[in-house]
This record gives sequence, structure tokens and C-alpha cells, in this order.
Amino acid sequence: MSALPLRRASAAPEHPSPATVDASVLARLTAQFAATAADHDLSGAFPRENFAALQARGLIGLVAPAEHGGGGAMLATARRVISAVARGEPATALILTMTYLQHHALTRPDSRWPAHLRERVGRDAVENGALINALRVEPALGSPARGGLPGTVARRDGDGWQIDGHKLYTTGIEGLSWLAVWARTDEAQPRTGVFLVPRNAPGVRVIASWDHLGLRASGSHEVVFENVAIDADHAVDLRAPADWAPDAGSQTDIDAHATQQAWMTVLLGSLYDAVAQAARDWLVDFLNRRAPGSLGAPLASLPRVQEHVGEIEALLRTNRVLLDDATAAVDGGHAQPATDSGLLKYTVTGNAIRVVELALQLSGNHGLSRRNPLERHYRDVLCSRIHTPQNDAILVAAGKRALLSSGAAA
Repeated sequence: MSALPLRRASAAPEHPSPATVDASVLARLTAQFAATAADHDLSGAFPRENFAALQARGLIGLVAPAEHGGGGAMLATARRVISAVARGEPATALILTMTYLQHHALTRPDSRWPAHLRERVGRDAVENGALINALRVEPALGSPARGGLPGTVARRDGDGWQIDGHKLYTTGIEGLSWLAVWARTDEAQPRTGVFLVPRNAPGVRVIASWDHLGLRASGSHEVVFENVAIDADHAVDLRAPADWAPDAGSQTDIDAHATQQAWMTVLLGSLYDAVAQAARDWLVDFLNRRAPGSLGAPLASLPRVQEHVGEIEALLRTNRVLLDDATAAVDGGHAQPATDSGLLKYTVTGNAIRVVELALQLSGNHGLSRRNPLERHYRDVLCSRIHTPQNDAILVAAGKRALLSSGAAA
């Protein structure tokens, strides 16, 4: 029941330190990925060539722990990479974001994963470009962030576990090597947690159901687990359900959770902000080139157009300042509370959506044409709303905190 051996890398990748991930490398990747983004959007095909390019530059293992051969990158560097990738092809960036988040979790001081499995996942990324994601959402449960026990069940089977269940929105499944599966045990007092499953384990079946408005190349299909056998130690983190609460455990545990939440919101915020930047770039070029005969000058010369582009610049600047501030806090060891991370996501993604809406307003039919990328940027940026935490949960948490604080002060 052991995980299958690691694949041999077809070519030795570069392994740049975080300091050597320079702007020229990222700019070339942005342009390369943008050149085929429309094709991936149309076909929904997994962007394998994009991940080959990332691996050739050592960027898939950039966040993996340094002691396992990875770059051990801090959030600022991870954010630069995700932003550059997303500016070219955001589905690739989303899949890479999920791998970066899992790799960062391997370094958490509260990690309960066995050391040899942390090392195996990290080295697999560095040597082979292996991707990993968490599989959490289910047809009946929805997102576990809303509470409830998962329907995916792990049963003891001899010296290992047997897993049965059904997961939705398994981003990147066509290219993943490792699945961090959220499940419950069948014990009298069920525990919940993460089971590390090799993607190629017998009994893992993909239902190709992803046909989405945006991020179409993310391949976020359904996955069914049927009698999937793993070793006992692949139950990498099991706890009583109450012990998964963000405020459970020691202060170290609480701080580690806040840091992980901040990584997630900063990287996802950077991704969708980059989509908005790509929309802004297309719009500015269009407005400078488009010169209707009735005007006799480019649209960029109109004060009304200049005003709305100024609004776009203000929205993007706000995003940049907020993301820079949150990133500096995390890398300085002072991650903001989870509620503030949620507000960051709410503001940045809302601004990104507004940027693309303004671009569509200014470009009219041209922006809605399938031959131009703006309508694709709009479809992609709308996907920002569905990531955990969703807007309603963010605002309720922030409202409760404000009201309780006000009540205590009174």
C-alpha cells in the first residue's frame, strides 16, 4: 500500500534561489503563457507546457522547504511569481498557488506530518515538478469551512487505511501527483483530517465535469475514491473535529493558522489583481490605438476616458499597497489575524472585478469580442468570489468583531 516511487525527472531543472528570480525571467514567462492563454481557455486543456516551463526554471519547488532541496521562498517572492504567471494565464497560476500553499504548510511549526512524508513531497516537487493540492469540497458537504463532517471516509484496513468518497473542484487534478484529502475516520468518535494519497493510486477516478465560465484550464474536475489503500502513516494529520477551529490549540498553532490564511489571501489576491492588470494593459493599448472617424483622435484623448482610466489606476494602486503591506507583515513574522486576511481578499478581489468592469465599459463591443482577451479576463476575475472565505463569511466575521469590540468598550 506504499505510495508509488517518485518519477525520474526528464531533465535537471534549474534551482534558483528566491533572490535570483529576476524580473526578466518572469516577464518572459508572462508573455509565453499569454500567447497560448486563449487556446487553453477555449479547449480547457491542462496547461502542461506551462508547468514544464516553470519546472525548467525551478519555480515549482520554489516554496518547498530548503532542507528538502527547495527554494524556501518567502511570501514576497511567491507573490511575484504568482502575479507574473497569472498575468499571462491565471489557471496555471491558480494550480501553482495551491501547490505553494501546501508547500508552505510543510514548514509550519504546528505541522503534524511525518518528517519523511514532508521530505518526500518537497523533493518530488523540486526534482520532478510534482504538484499537490488539497481536496476538500464535496457534493453534500460543500466547503468544510462552513462546518460539518466530510462524507469521505477512511477505514482502518490491516496496517493501513482504505478511503471512499467523492470530491468536487479538485483544481489541477490532471497534473497533480499528490492529493491531500480531507476525510473522517469511521471510528466511534470520528476524527477528521488529511490523508496523503498518490494521484496514481488504484481506485482514484476522475469525472471530467469541469465546464466553467472562467479559469477553464484549471481542470477542477470531480474525483471519486473507491477502496483506495494507503499506508497508516499517510494519515498525516488527524484531530478531533473541534481541534480544527482556528482558535484551538496553543498560541503557536493560532499564529501558524493566521500565517497560512495570510499566504492564501495574498496569493489569491495577487492572482486576481494580475488579471485586472492584464485587462488594464489591453485597455490602455486599445484606447491609444482606437480613433473613431467622428472624433478624429484616439479615445485616450477624451477627458471622460482619462477619468475612468484614472479610477482604474486608483483601484490597482490600492490593491498593490494592501498586498505589499500584508506581505511585509507576514515575512516580518507579524501576520494579520484571519479576519483581516478575509477583508484583504474582499477588497482586493472587489477592486479587481471593478477594474475589468470599467475596462469593458470603456471598450464597448470590442471588449466583449471573443477575439480580444478582455472578455476572458472578465470571466476569469469573476472566479475570485468563490474562493474560501466567501464574501458573506468575511463580512459577518468582521461585523461581529466590530460589534463585540464596541460592546466591550461601552
